[in-house]
Amino acid sequence: MTRPAPGRSAGTRIAVDLLGGDDAPAVVVDGALRACQADPELQLLLVGPRRVADEVTAALDTSTRERVEVLVADQFVAMADAAARGADHATTIAAAASAVAAGRAQGLVSAGASGATVTAAVIGIGRTSGFRRPALAAELPGGTSPVLLLDVGAGMEVRPVDLVQHAVLGVGYARAILKVTQPRVGLLSVGSEPGKGDRLRRATERTLRTYPLPAQSRYVGLVEGDEVISGARADVVVTDGFTGNVLLKGVEAAIAAGGGAGRHASTPSSSDAPRGAALLGVAGTVVVCHGAADGGDIASGIALAAHLVRADMPRRIAAVSGSAKPAEVPW
Repeated sequence: MTRPAPGRSAGTRIAVDLLGGDDAPAVVVDGALRACQADPELQLLLVGPRRVADEVTAALDTSTRERVEVLVADQFVAMADAAARGADHATTIAAAASAVAAGRAQGLVSAGASGATVTAAVIGIGRTSGFRRPALAAELPGGTSPVLLLDVGAGMEVRPVDLVQHAVLGVGYARAILKVTQPRVGLLSVGSEPGKGDRLRRATERTLRTYPLPAQSRYVGLVEGDEVISGARADVVVTDGFTGNVLLKGVEAAIAAGGGAGRHASTPSSSDAPRGAALLGVAGTVVVCHGAADGGDIASGIALAAHLVRADMPRRIAAVSGSAKPAEVPW
């Protein structure tokens, strides 16, 4: 399924963390320039040192420059830093999250440390009401339509209640963004037979079998890694952030090796899966790109964030998931 082109509206401003990523700020500057040139209705709030922001604005013509604002922040979060570093308001990621909360931007994009980005979003923007932990959701190119995989890195140690809630969030995204009317939900495991997997998977599956998922969606059972790629059984696949991140990077590498649009493809394309993951379970639009992102990846992440803002993603997901009952599951 090819996603229909979203209807654009003026005033879509995305905050961009200029210091997030292994090769920042150079690749972020490159990505911001590409995004501005590709979307004449996009506005950017560049969050970082003044000299870095000036590199972007200096490369733009006068009319495009008017669509760019700067929020000065000089401290960055290193990939080895603790997630709590994202709460430091002097850092670019915390400043970007605060800008979204204040209404100065409608979404944010960062290729920085995922843990710090999640912390900044939770503290600065807040959680979606009723959800314990956020999840990073990545669209993968399935056989005939995208497959949504979550979590791909927000929570490494989770409980069954988190995975059940992530299933609900995934259903909301599949309905609102991927236009799947009756999403099929699967739980990633080492086999498709009931009872396969570790304690976390077994406890989660027991609940999902009887849990009333919203919006006419249904739980189809355990799925294996190859079924994630084919999309034959599930539109939404739920797992913990550790396993999901490992699988995602493997899929990206395989696509790139096969000549597809992996995360190092040179330019974004509307027919490719977005090269960024949406953070679900927070009360705003947040997109996280891979730490090794290049300029094309950053541009793709910014385009995804703008699309989600224009689609009113947080409100629409909350509307779908709000009908779900709290998950009563062990530990």
